[in-house]
Amino acid sequence: MENSAVRFSEVLKEKSGVTRLTLTDFRNYAQLRLNVGLCPIVLTGENGSGKTNILEAVSFLTPGRGLRGARLADIKRLTPTLVTPDFEPALNAGNGWAVSAAIQKNGEEFNLGTMVQKALREEDESAKTFERRIVQIDGQKVSSQSELGKYFSAIWVTPQMDRLFLGGTQPRRSFLDRIVYAFDLEHAKRTANFEHLYKQWYQLLKAGCRDNAWLGSLEEEMAALGVAIAAARRELIARLNTFIEQEPDDVFPDISLELDGTIEKLLDKMAAVDVEDYYRGSLFKQRHSVLANDYVDGVNRTDFKVYYKKKHMPAELCSTGEQKSLLVSIILAQTKCQMLDKGFAPVLLLDEVTTHLDDAKRDALLCKIRDLQLQAWITSTEQQIFNVLKNDALFLSVKNNMVY
Repeated sequence: MENSAVRFSEVLKEKSGVTRLTLTDFRNYAQLRLNVGLCPIVLTGENGSGKTNILEAVSFLTPGRGLRGARLADIKRLTPTLVTPDFEPALNAGNGWAVSAAIQKNGEEFNLGTMVQKALREEDESAKTFERRIVQIDGQKVSSQSELGKYFSAIWVTPQMDRLFLGGTQPRRSFLDRIVYAFDLEHAKRTANFEHLYKQWYQLLKAGCRDNAWLGSLEEEMAALGVAIAAARRELIARLNTFIEQEPDDVFPDISLELDGTIEKLLDKMAAVDVEDYYRGSLFKQRHSVLANDYVDGVNRTDFKVYYKKKHMPAELCSTGEQKSLLVSIILAQTKCQMLDKGFAPVLLLDEVTTHLDDAKRDALLCKIRDLQLQAWITSTEQQIFNVLKNDALFLSVKNNMVY
């Protein structure tokens, strides 16, 4: 049987990924510059040495708040550094932090950068400052973070995601929306706008506002955005389910994906315009819920369900090891589907990904990364477990705020 990983790698003209990464005042790094190849990169070192911080820096080359979802102000190094004469900073970081990178995409090179600076909020009479993120592409400032998705895509797995299928819905919903971002660049903008409108609507109701015109205008915008968000999620789930059905993995478990949300389910049987009308009416009826119990149903409550097909079992009832394998199945399906859809491969950011995987599955995952010709940034405290990549990966040691 033909190696499916090799077959998928053949759809790409060239490898894609980061070739130079530069950090300034980012987490524990005063200044750091890494020149790497388009291959797996294994970062080893003790816990707390700063391995994950490097992956987080790469994740900021995509829209959003990075793989930790951190506040922008919390990322800045506590003691700012004076950049040495022989060091080219990521950007002019000023009072914030900065990340920049040279990336390769299908044989072309681009320079992406992002920085955070303090800015004055002009409308605030107290003249307080706030953290503002700036994005540059090839030295030119762009108005929207979503522009980054045209040049670079990253998928990440962190230890916190080992409990993705347990607990509340918000982490699963965020995970789902990041997958949608990769295929629909406008999705990031839609979700950010929806969250802004929802927060404004919520605060007005909490403050006792009874202005029907104002609230109704917000509800109309929220309904339109919410239906667009739900439609994008449905399209993504259908695409991945079809792909998984046609291209089952030879090692990791077959999965089926499902959305559990009122608006998404209504789109199965109603026209989008009718669902918008329903959503707008639902928000109007739920105004009292904000005051009574803070619960409002809609796309902000949608859950992302995953099932282990062979066992006919929801992910939350599977063992810890099975849940990790199911997560890897999703990541691999997204990666291969994205390669076919976009024509360039995402970069994988795998933080302690081998935890809860047995030796066979660990080696299988590493071999798939190699055969798909992916750039993957992988962290671990142990180097010897990556022997299958000894001739294919760049091995770096992280210690004392330095990388060797």
